[in-house]
Amino acid sequence: MRFQKRQKRDPIKHYFPLPNEIFSLGLKAGEIAVYAFLLYCEDRKTFQCYPSYHTIGKAIGVSVNTVRKYVKMLEDKGFITTETTTILTKDGRSRNGSLLYTIRPIQEPIDFFHQQQFQKLQEDSQKIKLLNLSNSALQ
Repeated sequence: MRFQKRQKRDPIKHYFPLPNEIFSLGLKAGEIAVYAFLLYCEDRKTFQCYPSYHTIGKAIGVSVNTVRKYVKMLEDKGFITTETTTILTKDGRSRNGSLLYTIRPIQEPIDFFHQQQFQKLQEDSQKIKLLNLSNSALQ
């Protein structure tokens, strides 16, 4: 039996970085899948890409409406920003193009998540104080 030499892979070409923090920020599996696909597609210099909802859905195995929902959720959480684009048809008419996605630095959604957690903690603390006040007034 002959041993074959393993084919070497260039890590820059065959892999993309996925931040470890996304697993601790309360994202749903679909959001992680869409985010990972956008990272896979992005231009590493501009941090932008423009796959269609259909392309994303086909890649991760969900419907266009589900992709739209997850994109909106990622946008609300600060992971990405989107801009509309236009294309010109052969006959010169302007049509809507795919969205232009910009991947935000990971620290922005982390800060947003911590801010939301802190606000929730303050609200819960306020509710507990009010509940304790109402219980002591009844006694």
